[in-house]
Parts: sequence; structure tokens; C-alpha cells
Amino acid sequence: MVKKADAAGSLVPQVQSLVSFLEHDTVPAIVLDPDYTILAGNSAYQRQFGTRSRPFLGEKCFRISHGYEVPCDRAGEHCPMKHAKEMRAADRVLHIHHTPRGPEHVDVELRPILDDQGRIVAYVERLTTLRHASPRAGRAQLVGRSAAFNKALAAVQRVAPSRLPVLLLGESGTGKELFAHAVHDASPRASGPFVTVDCSGLPDTLFESELFGHEKGAFTGAHARKAGLVETAHGGTLFLDEIGDVPLALQAKLLRLLESGTFRRVGSVETRQADVRVVAATHLPLQAMARDGRFRQDLYYRLSAFPVLLPALRERRDDIALLAESLLVHGEAGAAGWSIDPPALQRLVAYDWPGNIRELRNVVERARVLADGRVVREEHLPDELLRTGPGAVRDGLGAVPPEDDEALLRMLAADRAVTREALAETLGISARTLYRRLRKASISD
Repeated sequence: MVKKADAAGSLVPQVQSLVSFLEHDTVPAIVLDPDYTILAGNSAYQRQFGTRSRPFLGEKCFRISHGYEVPCDRAGEHCPMKHAKEMRAADRVLHIHHTPRGPEHVDVELRPILDDQGRIVAYVERLTTLRHASPRAGRAQLVGRSAAFNKALAAVQRVAPSRLPVLLLGESGTGKELFAHAVHDASPRASGPFVTVDCSGLPDTLFESELFGHEKGAFTGAHARKAGLVETAHGGTLFLDEIGDVPLALQAKLLRLLESGTFRRVGSVETRQADVRVVAATHLPLQAMARDGRFRQDLYYRLSAFPVLLPALRERRDDIALLAESLLVHGEAGAAGWSIDPPALQRLVAYDWPGNIRELRNVVERARVLADGRVVREEHLPDELLRTGPGAVRDGLGAVPPEDDEALLRMLAADRAVTREALAETLGISARTLYRRLRKASISD
């Protein structure tokens, strides 16, 4: 039965009918008045977000969801009610909510309810908890709470229910396969197979056969008919990892798969229908490759119907502690009780992580082998991290804001040789060439 606050009895008939209707919704939902007060909640909301010790009726939504004493927009977050009021239309946002289980990522959709005169009399808020991600350290595959991470996660949540192809862009090691799984898990195809195609690991001669299958006798060694990965992924998701490495000659056949949903096995004239959702990923500059002819433009535009840029780890430093702790938990059996002391954690946060999460995983696993007392300390970290603690310079990039000129000059003066060598490496030239160019441009140390 729908839980209602006393104020709900005075609501207009449209809202009273809505309160009854919400009880049949399997998604947690609440009714709010224009002053952020929760007037009613369905049973799904009560089961997921309410407890006897945590009553929500008559409370402000921002207090229940975030523990704030002011609306979200006044606490530095996006407030869907503020936007819905201004636009007089629905708004949707990914928030981190406080729940009986702790903080969780929640997809919030809020719609205004209008009376006969077009005035907003209430709002309906539906809340979907993301099961494939967590803002807490733990065993979830996707862990983070930074703005950059949440932006990518929100994009995945938006596109997942559709059939659009998704193109995941980002540096190597940013978790593209995990995000591809998140697209699959949040889609209507979640119960179907998730099939990964490593486009960089297949020789050109085998790529077409592995992807589309082949008939018996189609080529030397084809002793029997074989179904390809497209057929294996029927009813599910086909993940094309490192799509930029697909040979040009085969890109036309991929385009046909995306455009028409059809393919042919090697050695067959029969056209088959594919029922797959395609998610592709690459660390290469696919748009630039399409411009200069290294990748088909038509295939690029079809794949990039919904591009999602995954942030590098240096762009989400707020998540490094969470990720490091999660990687400790994901370690060997009995890994509970491990911790990272503050100086070591400062080193982790200050480092730029060119290998992103993959590199962080290696560092954490190495530290766990070296640490005897279940505490990771500075001496358990690689030398490159110890050279790049707070206030140090790495790869010619400082850990201080660019506008802090004094601090930047102090950092550069601290280790000019390291800075020069790192800058030369970044530019792809020798240190001698760098020195010569600096002298020619009359630039001193």
C-alpha cells in the first residue's frame, strides 16, 4: 500500500490518482510537493530506501537522499526539481544517495505534475539504483564517485535501454570492457550473452571467420561448419574491443552488420540475420583516422552514434583511494584488513598513472607482496611513484594548478634535469635536440 503523509489528503485529484497508480510501479517512486517535502512513496520505495528507523514521509527529499540541510543545487549538485521547474519538463540525473545500505549510485528521473491551469502542484520522482557500480570501496566492478566518473556512468545509464551502437573512447587501462559490461547489464539484453571480440588479437586471415563463422570447406583447414561470434552473441551484446585495429578490407562487412543487421558466413551465399547490440571501444584517435583514410568514415559515423569518453585516472584523482582499497579487497583470499597508510596514499594520488587503472592494479598487487604487516607503505611503492609525490614534477606536468606560477617555478628548479628529460620524451625528441631548440628560442632553464 502507498505510504502517504498527512498533507497528501489535500492534494488535487490528479495527484491523488497518481499516488494510487504508483503502487503498481515496480520502480521505487515518491511524490514531492514544490517545497521538496515527500508526500507519498510506493512499496518499492519503502522496501529499498525506507526503514522503521528511517521514516521519510514529511521529510525533505534532499535530507533523506543526501543528508543535506539545503536543496541539492545549493549544496553544489544538480537539482532535478530546480531544472524541472524552470523547464516545466522532466529532468534526469545520476546522484549518489544515502540508503540503508550506504551510499549508492541512483538514477533519478523527476517529472512535474500540472493542474488544469498549467501550474506545478507536485513532482513524481522515480529512482533506479545502479547495481553495476558503487561509490564505495568494495567488490563492485566499477568503483568511483568523482564528477568525471559519474558523467561517464550517467551516459552509460542513458544509452543502455536503447539499441544504439555505443563507442567507448579513452586511454588504455581506463576500464572500457567494464563499461561495456555496464551497458549490457543495464540493457534489456542483460540476460543474453556478452561476447568480446579482441580486434587487435586476431590475424587478418582469421578475423572474418571468427566474427561471422564459416562453412565446411570454405578454406584450407575448414573441416566443419563453424558459427561465428556474431551468432554466439545472439540476443545479447557484441563487444568489439580495439575496433581501430580492424583491417580496412573487413570494415565494410562490419558496416553492413551495423546498418542492416545481416552477415554471411565465409564460404556461404546465405544472408543471416543478427540479433546483437554492438558496443565498440578504442584508445586510438578514431575520428582523425577516419579523416586521413585509416578508418572508414561511414563506419566511424555509424559506430559513434553514442560516444562515451572514459576519463583517465589522473582526471579522477578523488577515486584513487577508493580504487586502491577495492583492488586490495579484490586480491587474494584473506585480503580483508589491508590498508594504505596516508603518506603512501598521497603518493598514489599525486602520480599521473599513464597506464591508468591497469597500472594501479599492478602497483597494488606488487605492494601487497612486499608488505608484511597488511599495511601498504611508501617503501612498498615503485620508484617512479616515490619521485612524484606531492609537489613533485612528472612528465613535465606539475601537481599544482597552472596559475600558481611561483610554486611551478619552485618545482621546476627542484629538478631541472628530470624535467628536461621528461619534456624531451613527451615531445618525442632527444634531450640534445631539446636543448638546441631551447637555446635557439632564447629560453633558459
